[in-house]
Formats: sequence, structure tokens, C-alpha cells
Amino acid sequence: MKHQTVKIFSSVEHLSNCFACLLKEKNFCLPEGDNFNIAVSGGSTPAKIFKFIKDNFADKINWNKINIFFGDERCVPPEDDDSNFKMVNENLLKYVSIPKENIFRIFGEEDPGKEVERYSEIIKRNIPLKNNTPQFDLIMLGLGEDGHTASIFPDQISLFHSTNNCEVAVHPITGQKRITLTGKIINNAKVVVFIATGENKTRIVYEIIGGNSPDKIYPASLVEPSDLIWMLDTPAVQLLDSEIKKLWYVK
Repeated sequence: MKHQTVKIFSSVEHLSNCFACLLKEKNFCLPEGDNFNIAVSGGSTPAKIFKFIKDNFADKINWNKINIFFGDERCVPPEDDDSNFKMVNENLLKYVSIPKENIFRIFGEEDPGKEVERYSEIIKRNIPLKNNTPQFDLIMLGLGEDGHTASIFPDQISLFHSTNNCEVAVHPITGQKRITLTGKIINNAKVVVFIATGENKTRIVYEIIGGNSPDKIYPASLVEPSDLIWMLDTPAVQLLDSEIKKLWYVK
């Protein structure tokens, strides 16, 4: 990892504004003719972020230049409440002027094995290569209490090291199949934004950011792109040293 930034916010609203400003800035700085390729995350905090963008930045971002991909998806139809696509669509996509052809959803309703191959090819065809690997401009990641990220769980950590673009994962408790980007793609991104909020993330944030997981036993601790930005709220960092938090605290 070449560069890591940690930002701590007093509220999810402030965090959402920072993410929206980052998206706007990256979008604005694009060379003529280029698109901004982002892989988004599911989860309750991303849902709040997307709603914030819809309410406050819908007319401040050039949606024609943004391509939306998904970091992972549950193997359910797009109208299912478990669908990450449904969450992003209901909170953002259907309210902004993004062309339909700029949205590349994972077909969770299809056979997982075949869909992994299809989506891997979609990524290969639409994302520019760097180091012979597709390079997203930004990948948004969540952090599970068990240290999982995207849909790579601790008991399937080998998926992170896969040479494929995507893999089929299985939730260790529910047995639900999911499709996920692999570490090959995640670590090749120009920027990865890790988002974690709430008291339930306190322990895992302490272990990963506080350097208390030296053996990298969690998939999230293997995320090492050239530019990593952590966006956290104050409840998620309660165990971190107070002097360190002063250095990181944003507002």
C-alpha cells in the first residue's frame, strides 16, 4: 500500500458529504472523453450515502460520465429486498440522470457460475487495464463485523487471492450464494474507500486499523491498493488511541 488516509466523522451525514465531494471531484477532473468507473457496495451505511447524494448532489455530478458497477451481489432477483442493486437503485439511481447503459448490475437471478463468467467479461470489456488487470477508478467497500469485505468471508479468504476477476462466495451462516470481486481487482483500483460506521464495528476497526491483526487473518486486512481512504464515524473508533484519533478526526 502506497498511501492510506483515515477520516473520522461525527455523523454519517458528514461522512456522506465527504464521499459525495470525492465523487464530484474525481468526476470533474476526468480528461475529455473518459468515464469514471466505480464499483459500489451494499449495506445500510451506503444506502444512507446514496440517499444523501440523491438529495444534495443529484444536479452537481455529471452522471453521463459515470459507470456504476457492483463490488458484490447476493444471488437473488433485482426486485428482492436482499438485492444490492435494488438498494442502490431505490436510494440513488432512479432519481438521477444516469443513462441506463452506464449501469452494470450483477444478474443475481442467474446461475452463479455462469454469471461470474459473464460479469468478469463485462468488467474486462469496459474497464481499462493496468498491470494487465482491469483498474477501477474507485471501489467502495464495507467492513463486516467478522472482517469480511465485498462478499469475501474469513472462511473463504482464498477467494481474495483468486486470479479471476469475480468469484462465487457462500455466506458462512445463511449459505446464501453471492458474487464478488476478488482481491486482484480490489487492490488494482486507483482508489479504494473503506466505509465503517457504528459501535458494532468498533472491535474490527481496532484490530485492522490499530494494527492489532498482524497476521492478516481477515479479508479486509488484505486490502492494499495504491490509495486507501478510510471513512469512519466516531462510534466505530472508540477503541483507537485518543491521540491518534485527534490526528485523524475530520469533523
